Amino acid sequence: MSNPVVRPSTVLSALSPSASARDYPVQPVPFTAVRVTGGFWQVKQEINRTVTVPFALQQCEETGRLRNFDLAAETMRRRAAGEAGFQNKPVTIYPFDDSDVYKVIEGAAYALSMKPDVALDRRLDDWIARIAAAQEPDGYLYTFRTMHPDSPAQEWIDPQRWLLDPILSHEIYNLGHLYEAGVAHWQATGKRTLLDVCLKSAELLWRDFGDRRLRIAPGHQVIEMGLAKLYRVTGDARWLELAQIFLEARGPDGKVYSQQHQRVVDQTEAVGHAVRANYMYAGMADVAALTGDARYVSAITKIWDNAAGKKLYLTGGVGAMGHGEAYGADYELPNDGYNETCAAIAFMMWNHRMFLFTGESQYMDVLERTCYNGFLSGASLTGDRFFYPNPLVYDGVAKNNHGFAGRAPWFGCACCPPNLMRTTAAITGYFYAVRDASLYVNFYAQSEGEAVVAGSRVKLKQETDYPWDGRMRLTVTPEAPTTFTLRLRIPGWTQGHPVPSDLYVYDEPTPSGWTLQVGGQTLKAELEQGYAVITRKWSPGDVVELDLPMPVRTVRGSPLIAAIQDCVALERGPVMYCVEGTDSTTAPGELTLPSGAKITPVVQAGLLGGVTTLEVTEGKNGSFTAIPYYTWNNRGLTPMAVWFRRGK
Repeated sequence: MSNPVVRPSTVLSALSPSASARDYPVQPVPFTAVRVTGGFWQVKQEINRTVTVPFALQQCEETGRLRNFDLAAETMRRRAAGEAGFQNKPVTIYPFDDSDVYKVIEGAAYALSMKPDVALDRRLDDWIARIAAAQEPDGYLYTFRTMHPDSPAQEWIDPQRWLLDPILSHEIYNLGHLYEAGVAHWQATGKRTLLDVCLKSAELLWRDFGDRRLRIAPGHQVIEMGLAKLYRVTGDARWLELAQIFLEARGPDGKVYSQQHQRVVDQTEAVGHAVRANYMYAGMADVAALTGDARYVSAITKIWDNAAGKKLYLTGGVGAMGHGEAYGADYELPNDGYNETCAAIAFMMWNHRMFLFTGESQYMDVLERTCYNGFLSGASLTGDRFFYPNPLVYDGVAKNNHGFAGRAPWFGCACCPPNLMRTTAAITGYFYAVRDASLYVNFYAQSEGEAVVAGSRVKLKQETDYPWDGRMRLTVTPEAPTTFTLRLRIPGWTQGHPVPSDLYVYDEPTPSGWTLQVGGQTLKAELEQGYAVITRKWSPGDVVELDLPMPVRTVRGSPLIAAIQDCVALERGPVMYCVEGTDSTTAPGELTLPSGAKITPVVQAGLLGGVTTLEVTEGKNGSFTAIPYYTWNNRGLTPMAVWFRRGK
């Protein structure tokens, strides 16, 4: 396999001068430049690579998602041969099923970037050939229409292209995931096969929508991020303009559900379908970074303040309402809230982009909270069972997971499993970032990486047992002695606040304190925007040691959150906890947790893949064990709760 870096070609360049002239002020270090070498994330990524990736590939084949492309190709082939009335019926339910195939390719491409795999590489080649065969001569790619062209094969589809996309056809949504997959596959393998399909499709979009010839707002956003990626790798300004055209087609007076109620620059609250919303806000950030449009930045900052300050679960999940998979009203955060896994993933994407704009740690703090809790909960420890919603309470019997009680192997609407797969594979893209002569350390994990700072190539090696232990040892090795600024994120939970608002607070908000050493000497570094700042001439082998104490914290919610009045929750470091019926003689929802309870962290290497549990001793309930929230429902069906009554 070719070295997984962006390569120039006769048509494509890494970034054209016009594309590279403007982008995020802070630039992420690519996930391909960082690899985990042990510990927590190595386990997660290896299970993802060896179990989830092949499982998702198999599911796309067995459920007929890939066959839809074959049927579309057959229809075109037989009609071209003279069978004028021939057509095929889709073998799956939803017209967005194409997107699952694209997301699986994207995740598999990321896996190839991590470790060469000849069999997987060939399998993707076969898939891509079948996708290319289903693309119509003018670039149109949408299997449900192509295989059944004489009349709509599904009620969400209009007889004419694009017209029902603002509602439910998902024609443009599918293409967004296609473009993300095409860029990922090209960067991982150097092959243009899928990227050429993307560019042929984008040419059609330009012919139909360019210069605002059609005004159609995509009903499910993601095309904006896909087009931004195409722009970055080609420098073709049409793709960036198309992204902005699709954003500016929204509002006024459309549906709140799909964020079409106002122009995007006039929106101030997180509303409607949470996945659609968060994808759109991330796409707005990309367009703002690449165009310099300050109106977009102003809008998404206001929206983020609303989401993080009034609509965020303690697990980092968002989208409280099962009806419409939507954001609720301010402080409407029921414990059985929906919290779709895809919404958590999109929220992480949006938070990362807000950090890249500002260099402020609060966005990475929220991203971390979501990552270790409301995101990781979406996949089983075995990597082949999944949650679509992620509630904070469960009765042990309800079929609340799209018709399943407990984790499911797949779904009819299967957006979450491949989304989990691609995000886990590329998680190292969140670890580091660079701005001028500053290197940001955002994630703590056993890993090795490389970045270019102040013109010097710098190798980085982290040794840590995070998130169970807050001690990190970072070895910094520039290719030659170089002066630059190292910025180490000091999480909000260390500083005495769980979130960057008053939505949740600690019973005991005193900062836990943190210590920093460089070369064995204690250093009192200044905090800037949530980062400990060290500016010095770095020499090969310099060692930075950061210690973030992890006391157990009890958390209270705002009095305005009706569902958790007089309740308390538990967290330690970035990890939220819950109690399952397996570990308590009292039903989890009936537990009390008075302020005098004794809570002891216990390392349990043989439990749930290796975790730190919290052993709680308290007079009324006796004792019970709290486990990390992300691990719940890995030992069978049983009740679960995150919030406990305060007690006396």
